[in-house]
Amino acid sequence: MIMKISEKIKKLVERYIVAPPFKTKYLLTITLIGAVHVYLVILFSYYRVIPLILFNIASVACYGYCIHTIKYGYKKDLAKTFFLTYLEIILHSFTATICIGWSFGFPQYIIGLIPFGYYICMSMIDSNKKYYIGTMMGVVAAFSFIACRILYLFVGPLYQMSVSPGAEAAIYIFNSICNFFLLFLVTMIFIIDMQAVTVKLHDQNILLDNMASTDPLTGLYNRRSMQPFLDHAVKSDDPFCLVMCDIDSFKKVNDTYGHDFGDIVIKDITEIIHREVGTHGYVCRWGGEEFLFLYNGKLEDTLPVAESIRQKIEKHVFTDQKTSINCTITMGIATYRPDTPVEKTIKHADDRLYYGKQNGKNRVISAYDTA
Repeated sequence: MIMKISEKIKKLVERYIVAPPFKTKYLLTITLIGAVHVYLVILFSYYRVIPLILFNIASVACYGYCIHTIKYGYKKDLAKTFFLTYLEIILHSFTATICIGWSFGFPQYIIGLIPFGYYICMSMIDSNKKYYIGTMMGVVAAFSFIACRILYLFVGPLYQMSVSPGAEAAIYIFNSICNFFLLFLVTMIFIIDMQAVTVKLHDQNILLDNMASTDPLTGLYNRRSMQPFLDHAVKSDDPFCLVMCDIDSFKKVNDTYGHDFGDIVIKDITEIIHREVGTHGYVCRWGGEEFLFLYNGKLEDTLPVAESIRQKIEKHVFTDQKTSINCTITMGIATYRPDTPVEKTIKHADDRLYYGKQNGKNRVISAYDTA
């Protein structure tokens, strides 16, 4: 069986590397952020910073809601979870700065919002506004980071946490690691997405090339894509013949049994021609009910193959389980000569095909029959 173009398309689509679904990546990110807040609840409970204990408990509940929404909500609901996350990180940074100061590094999380916000906007928002929204949210994050610093200078911490310099440094390092990991995670997700898009684009280009060069009904080369094979055969200096084929009385088949049945006839004949030619040449659908095939070899090699095709088509029963008919085919063969353009060789094959049509049909006309 010839691999039909639809089967090729299906395999190409199934082959490309698919990046993890957006929900999965977003869910992973939100879960990790929520886990950080669980740790912070424990941390601030140990140091008895009541406002931050309550705020982080609320944050854990917030991210629990976000996780539920990501799993079971619609795409429009995902945008709400992102803006909620965005707002929570900024408010937490302000609250932590006011309560315990700048030195613990909580405002660093605002920096991670910039690439994270751009990625989410690119993934969630379909309109061109996503570029504007992503930029504006980046600007808001930058100003929020600066505002945290200014607020610290004028307000100062409301709580003096009794921590050693080493513990303070450890908390700062923890926040730095979390922030860098968030940046690393967003970068890796972006790289995975870009790789998936690149592979998908490559396969789509192959698909478009196949669609442009292949006949969709038969899976054969079309007239445009046959030209490179003709050019290669001319340059190779090896002998070859061109065979022009036309289904006899095909218009009558279409008019009597319908175009769907006519497609069955074309596909069955395609199978026979392609099977007989095999690896010795190339077959194309020249147009309508016409086929052209290039056979590598001399006339004495090509003529038996063409005759075998004619006989097999003549004996073949074309059926759609309701109708069964027989069809025949007429062929004209021309041998390529180096001193003759290949276009003229095609013309010779077509002339011999026409000669066969005018003299009874169901015939193979070679160069020996007509001058």
